[in-house]
Formats: sequence, C-alpha cells, structure tokens
Amino acid sequence: MDLQENIARVRERIAAACGRGGRRPEEVRLVAVSKTIPADRIRQAYAAGLRDFGENRVQEAKEKRPALADLDITWHLIGHLQTNKVKPAQELFQWVDSIDSFRLAEKLDHAARGRGQRLPVLLEVNLGAEPTKFGAAEEDVVRLAEQAGQLPTLELRGLMVVPPYLENPEQVRPFFRRLRELARTIESRNLPHVSMRELSMGMSHDFEVAIEEGATIVRVGTAIFGRR
Repeated sequence: MDLQENIARVRERIAAACGRGGRRPEEVRLVAVSKTIPADRIRQAYAAGLRDFGENRVQEAKEKRPALADLDITWHLIGHLQTNKVKPAQELFQWVDSIDSFRLAEKLDHAARGRGQRLPVLLEVNLGAEPTKFGAAEEDVVRLAEQAGQLPTLELRGLMVVPPYLENPEQVRPFFRRLRELARTIESRNLPHVSMRELSMGMSHDFEVAIEEGATIVRVGTAIFGRR
C-alpha cells in the first residue's frame, strides 16, 4: 500500500470538502490515527508529510515513542483516558482530545503541573447517548466547560465527538451540526481559558461531511493506513 498516494488522496478530499464549505484546506488539521500501526509505518507517514498522530491507548504510545523520538510529531490522545494513566498521558501527548468528566480533568490538571505551559484539551461529547461509548452527555458539556476552564494547567480548545456509525455519511451530518451548535453555546459564555475554535469530528468514511459542517480536526486511520 502506497502511503504517500493514500495521504495525497485524503488531502484532495479535504480540499474538495473545504471548497464546498467555502473554507481553506489550511483550516483543517489532519490527525493520522496510528493505533496498532508500527513505528516504522508511522515514520513513513511522517516522511510523506504528516505531523499529527492520534493514539487510543497510553501504553501503546509509550512503547512506540522511543523509536520515533527524533521526529517532530504532535501526539494526540484520542481514546478514553483512565484516571490512573493521567501522569504518563500528560508526558506522552501534546494534546488530550478525550476529556469526558470533571474528575478526569482535575486529575489531569494536577498531573500536568510543572509543565510550564497549559496542556491543550478537548471535551469528548457522546451525542448519540450510546452506552458503549465514552463522552460527556450533551446536557452536561456546558457545565463541564465552565469547570475545566477554571483549572490552572489545562487549556480547553474545543470539542470532540465519535458519532454513531452510519453507512451513509449524510445521516451523520446532524450530529456534526449539533456539536458545532454546542460549541457556539459555550463560546457565547466567554469563559476564561476556554476556546471553542477546534471541532474534532469526522473519520475515514465521513470526514468530508464533517468538514462541511465546520470540523477543524479530522481523525483518519483506514483511508491512510488501510484496514487493521
């Protein structure tokens, strides 16, 4: 599989979606989902121009990082963060994109003290109210943003969603739209250390619709690396 060709195709799809939405491709950050992908393949993707990579598990990232320490990668934790893993998480990742409770935010804030700069985080929202998925309930997110904004070492940059998987991407559009509206509601509160400029939504099969609805971060794995 030609990684370079796959990445070029994904960037073309991003550009086309941006064109339909009246946006510039530079407004969308492509995060390559590298869970289960070995370090040498990540290095190849880096050589092909990717700089942001998303991992689901702290332990897997910890095992890969030494072999990639020479690369200027921005690492995103996009999977659920257990409270007992917050210390290694804040050491391994430049972004934590999956905060879903104030308890978790508090523990991460405490672990991150001494970094010298705020740790960018996103709040994960479970818009589909799916019991098998993590994420804060939609009705709790505004309050969670208010609480997280008061923590001294976290910088809330926006929201993240993993919507229900639906074969037709158009059926997912309402979820992306709801996340955008939720972000606007939070933004209107003018909370300190809280920005809603980032919307992490859209994966390999639906990221074009997500971009049309305002995504600034798309998380793409299969379209880059192939099926696991």
